Amino acid sequence: MRNESTASPVPTSTVVTNTETFLPFLRDVSRCEQSLQELNIMWRIIESSAKMNCPVEAKTILPTIAATRNGFAKLEEELVASLVQEKVRNVMAGIGTKAQYVIDIVVRNLFERTADVGFLATDRVLCGFVADTASQDEQRAAVHQRLLAYRSKYTVYDEILLLDTQGRVLVQLDETRPVRHSTDALVAETLASDTYVETFRASDLRPGVSRALMYSRRMHHPDTGAVIGLLCLGFHLPHEMQGIFGTHRDGDERANLMLLDADNRVIASADPLWMPPGTQVPTNIEASSVPRVFGGREYLVRTFRSEGYQGYPGPTGWQGQVMIPVDIAFRASGIDSEDIVAGLEPATAEGLLSHADSFCPPLHDIMSAARTIQRIVWNGQVMTVGQEGDMAKLKTVLDQISETGNRSNELFARSIRDLYQTVLASSLRNAQFTSHLLVDLLDRNLYERSADCRWWALTPELRAGLAQPEVDTTTAGRIGDILGYINSLYTVYTRLYVYDRHGTIVASTGDGAVVGSRIDAETLARVGALASPQHYHVSPFEATALYGNADTYVYHAAIRDLNDAHKVVGGIGIVFDAAPEFHNMLLAGVAGKPQATALYIDREGRVLSSTDASRPVGSTLEIDADLRALASGQGAARITLHDGQYAIVACTASSGYREFKTSDGYREDVIAVVYETFGAVRATSALGNRAALQIESQASAEGTEFATFFCRDALYAIPALHVLEAVPFSDVRPTPLGGGGRVGILGMQRPDLNQRFMWVYDLAQLIGASATRVTGNSQVMVLRFGSQTIGLLVDDLHAVPQFEPRQIIRTPLLTSGQSMLVTEVIKANQGELLIQSVNVERLFAWLIDGITPTAEAFGQTEADAYAGRQAA
Repeated sequence: MRNESTASPVPTSTVVTNTETFLPFLRDVSRCEQSLQELNIMWRIIESSAKMNCPVEAKTILPTIAATRNGFAKLEEELVASLVQEKVRNVMAGIGTKAQYVIDIVVRNLFERTADVGFLATDRVLCGFVADTASQDEQRAAVHQRLLAYRSKYTVYDEILLLDTQGRVLVQLDETRPVRHSTDALVAETLASDTYVETFRASDLRPGVSRALMYSRRMHHPDTGAVIGLLCLGFHLPHEMQGIFGTHRDGDERANLMLLDADNRVIASADPLWMPPGTQVPTNIEASSVPRVFGGREYLVRTFRSEGYQGYPGPTGWQGQVMIPVDIAFRASGIDSEDIVAGLEPATAEGLLSHADSFCPPLHDIMSAARTIQRIVWNGQVMTVGQEGDMAKLKTVLDQISETGNRSNELFARSIRDLYQTVLASSLRNAQFTSHLLVDLLDRNLYERSADCRWWALTPELRAGLAQPEVDTTTAGRIGDILGYINSLYTVYTRLYVYDRHGTIVASTGDGAVVGSRIDAETLARVGALASPQHYHVSPFEATALYGNADTYVYHAAIRDLNDAHKVVGGIGIVFDAAPEFHNMLLAGVAGKPQATALYIDREGRVLSSTDASRPVGSTLEIDADLRALASGQGAARITLHDGQYAIVACTASSGYREFKTSDGYREDVIAVVYETFGAVRATSALGNRAALQIESQASAEGTEFATFFCRDALYAIPALHVLEAVPFSDVRPTPLGGGGRVGILGMQRPDLNQRFMWVYDLAQLIGASATRVTGNSQVMVLRFGSQTIGLLVDDLHAVPQFEPRQIIRTPLLTSGQSMLVTEVIKANQGELLIQSVNVERLFAWLIDGITPTAEAFGQTEADAYAGRQAA
């Protein structure tokens, strides 16, 4: 067996185009669509009311209302389509991963069988029995016991047969289905082949079995080399498939896992009452999201063929498939039913969401579209501030704009959160399944190692050779040849070696430098104390000179005297090639996921293998203690911070395979860990979720409207009378003439402006903070004071609330010389929220007139104005 090749990435399903197919089964999306439609109707009513009741007065805001309505209609379509698409994509990805792993695990397992039949067909005891026709009756019982001993090590087989060249059955294990002679064509085919023959169909060698999976190979005379018969291994496929299904099927059993043949007929089914073997089912190799109809019911289906393993293609046409009914595919369960976003720290939730463009482009697009509409609504509220006279007719319209705008923003926030939740749940679920698969692959692989060492220890030549008082050079040479042949078939080992009862190595594959050296006393004692040929010993995962001083497992079995099975005369050690084998298992699990890494660790966090170059074998992975303490077979997934990145971490603890690590007395827990990163950790707003931050607006005749916005983790305000509108930062042209807080030039085509271009300043720099990190949320507020206009870069827009004079207080920092652009503070929400108010007069005097904003420059004039305002 050569080193593992990595599996190909799991293809994603095609884009969903018909949302109507799935909407009846997506209640949450249907409710969202209904709410969007209601709000769309409200915007149409507002526009119609303005045109009919006050067309002249509404002239300035009708374009904004129309833009809002058009944008809202487009967003409605995109948001619903994205929600449906993401939910369908997540289901398809989940069942696709399982479908691929069903066939991959089967093919990896059967690859081992091709090596087994090649080795067992050359067993000298078995070959001697088949060749010596005269004494077969005398030897039959002993040979039968030898085959039983083999099957007790390799429990994947339910039948082993020896046949002569005429098809006569000489020995078989399954006495419940006796066979005396076979006319099956596989007999002639195997005798004529110089390699293994794989057969899957009905055969007279397995009476009563509709389709038997058998591996056969011809046998040669031990002295002359003539073809004398054949050996057949019957693989217990139903038992193996139930083990795979039981391990990897979803807990609520909504989906059915299947193994199919080339004609799309079920070979094995996780639920045979639902889809019994022999049933022909629809397939979906092309990964389409169009439902398939089976038995009068619609299903989402994913189908995978094997790409082969180590050059072995697997049985012709075999496929792994998962089918889930559309009507129950989207019901929340497990991770999907958890409120993942609510469980995150607000800073983590906000920071991770800022990377939506990389991990979920549809989510990013919806967020961008929502920001556009929110800006339009915000602009509509700003431009109506301070209007008097005939514009009072617009009051009802403006009130509706404000109310509907707030409802729209709330719905956007909720819908984006739902989509965000869907994406995170899918990522957590898939990462957890990947970790489950990785630890299952490891247990299955190491199970084979435990079987190999025990079987090879029964080789008669090894037992007879070590029974001698001293192993001479000739005997050591024969032992070395046997080990070399075995190692040529099973290349997952870097070395096989045999040692005598004193622990002295008498023969070894690879370099001969270790011959004559002794194994450690503890290992020798443990091997000598093994109770029976069914028992074995495994060294701890640690560095050994037998593996170039690298870390690995060494599997040992006792070699016993041919005439006295209780007498241990030595042992065999097989050195697992852990570095490439483990590494390639991990690579197979994260193939096609460039942002994912995988590791095997022990209970102490020590790394056994890793795809992360910064965490080599032997290093320690810093991971939560509760993840290292997971019970055998249990898994967990969560969102965390890893190496300065937002990441998902998923872990599963090993549970063994068949009797390995479950009932054979051996325990060596390994945990598979999968990390999937989404982007660097970013500084986030100290106010938490900005979209959820509401202000209780006080509407009154004495109230003043303020445009509120975010800057450097704080909420700021500017009297809305000085705000013309907001535009996205992407409209700003960069210029090399920076300095003084300038970040670029903004061009405006407005008839009410005497400037075609204006400077854009970074407010964060003006108030003495570090420069603003531009994101998709960044906005430029266009301010006017007198005849001058400037642009002000801020982190995000918020609202246009109204505050009464009693809520506005003079800042205590007025005379301290610190942040002199902020001269007032607004006490909102009964004083629970403080909003810093930027002094527009000072801002323009500083930027346009060059007057430094100090208390000395403005103090008296402002103090008089403030006192007058307070008196009023």
